[in-house]
Amino acid sequence: MAKPFKRAAPVCLLLTIVALAGAVIGVLRSDPLVVIACLVPTVIYEVYRTEGVSTKWASWVLLLVLVAEIVLIVGDISVNVADILGSTQKTVAGYTVPLGDVKIVAPAIMAVLAVILFTRTRGRYTRWLAAIIFLGAFAIIYVLDPTIFATVVRFGIEEGLEKVR
Repeated sequence: MAKPFKRAAPVCLLLTIVALAGAVIGVLRSDPLVVIACLVPTVIYEVYRTEGVSTKWASWVLLLVLVAEIVLIVGDISVNVADILGSTQKTVAGYTVPLGDVKIVAPAIMAVLAVILFTRTRGRYTRWLAAIIFLGAFAIIYVLDPTIFATVVRFGIEEGLEKVR
């Protein structure tokens, strides 16, 4: 059964404002935890709103990745995933994810999960939430490392163009 949507638009608007404020403050303060903290309510609401098997799965994994990202940042844990897997990229659900420090890989995975949510859901509010999460993931990457941000964006554009062809 579809989730009620009577208050979904104001909630999504509020979550958009919170996430945007978190991204701006996080970038200005160079603090990824601010961006993440302001993104958590959006991800939780996405978990609540999703209903299909693949979208429910993607939203729960998204929440787990977000929590893991908090642990990685607070614990200052750095692991080079590319060294462990012996590759600089990995395919996740048909999308290529660049590998490197796990703190950068986690938001890249979040972006892929947001794309999965956006493309596999029928609800306009769950799509709205997925768009917020997608942009929030890129804000996290930018705050963590602006130089890698440019590489990830370029990689994402190339991947997107490849999917279109």
